[in-house]
Amino acid sequence: MIEIKNLKNWQAPDDWFEIQTIDAHTGGEPLRIIISGFPNLKGTTLLEKRASAKNDFDQIRKALMWEPRGHADMYGAIIVTPDTPNADFGVIFIHNEGYSTGCGHAVIALTKTFIETGLIKKTEPVTEVRMDVPSGFIYSFAEVKDGEITNIGFHNVPSFVQQMDSIVNIPGLGNIRYDLAFGGAYYAFVDVTQIDSDCTQEYHDELIEMGMLIKKIISKSTIIEHPTAPEMNFLYGVIFTGPPKDSNNHSRNVCIFAEGEVDRSPTGTGVSARAAIHYARGEIGIGESITIESIIGSTFTVKVNEIITFDKYEAVIPEVRGTAFLTGKNCFWINPNDPLKDGFILR
Repeated sequence: MIEIKNLKNWQAPDDWFEIQTIDAHTGGEPLRIIISGFPNLKGTTLLEKRASAKNDFDQIRKALMWEPRGHADMYGAIIVTPDTPNADFGVIFIHNEGYSTGCGHAVIALTKTFIETGLIKKTEPVTEVRMDVPSGFIYSFAEVKDGEITNIGFHNVPSFVQQMDSIVNIPGLGNIRYDLAFGGAYYAFVDVTQIDSDCTQEYHDELIEMGMLIKKIISKSTIIEHPTAPEMNFLYGVIFTGPPKDSNNHSRNVCIFAEGEVDRSPTGTGVSARAAIHYARGEIGIGESITIESIIGSTFTVKVNEIITFDKYEAVIPEVRGTAFLTGKNCFWINPNDPLKDGFILR
C-alpha cells in the first residue's frame, strides 16, 4: 500500500508560483490572508500599492478569490507596510470583483489572527491593534481573559448619511425607498419588504438578483461624493434590512456587493453606516448598542462612540464588535501550464 503521508514532503516544480495563506472567518464570512508569495507592490502609500495590485497583479487576486482555489464569495487581504507611524500594518482588501475600501469583518479576522498566532503579543485584559485600510486608520482591540480572546471590536472611520428616504424607480419593482450612507464604503439600505422578500437563506438568489439591479440603477442615477477621498466615490453594495429572527436582536442585514457577492456576516462597514442612519433618525444615542444579524444568523454589535464634524457631515465614530475563528493554513500553486490557472467564476 502507498504511504500517503509521504505527499507532505512533495515539492512543486520551480516554475510554479507559490502563495501561502492563513484562512479565517468572521460570522461565517471568509478571509484569506496572504502571508507569503505576493509580489512587491509599487508605491509609497497604501492607495498607491492598492493601485499597483490592481494594475500589475490582478491575475493573482482572481487566482486566489475565484475557483478552483476560491469561490464567488471568497474575500481576501494583502498585508503591506502602513501609512501612519503608529499603525502595526496596512491592508488591501480583495474580493471577486476587485478591491474594497473598507471591511469590518476582515478587521475583526485580522485582529484575531495576528494576536492568536503571536504576531502581535497577547496582553490582558485588552490587546490593541492598529491598522491602515484604504478608507483610513482603524483601531481594533481584543478582550482577553485567562489567555483566551473573548471578544473583538474596532473603532471605524467617520460614518455618515448622504441621503435619507430617497426614491428610485426600479424596473419591475416600481419606486423603492432607500438611505445612502458611508461606513468605510457606500451602501444603499433598502427595507426588504419593498421587494416582497425576507433576509433569509431561502431568498438568497432573489436577494442577489434584486440587489444587483438596485445597485445598478442607483449607481447610474446618484452622484456619490466623499468629502475627502474621491477613491470612495462609488456604490459598493446594497444592504437589505429586515426584522431579526432572534427577538433579542435589533434587526437583520443582507449585503449584496461586488459581482453579486453575499456577505455571510452582518457587514462591519454596513452596520457602521446603519449606526449613522439610526443616530440621524434619533433612534439610538451615543453609547447605545444594537445587535444586527446576518443572513445565516451570526451577529455584530454596533454603537455610536462619539459624534464629530466631518467636512459638511455630522458623522459618527462607530464601535463594532464580533468574533472570528481561524480555519486553516494553505499553500496554493499556480502552474503556468494550467489553462485555468487564473481562475473562473461559476454560479
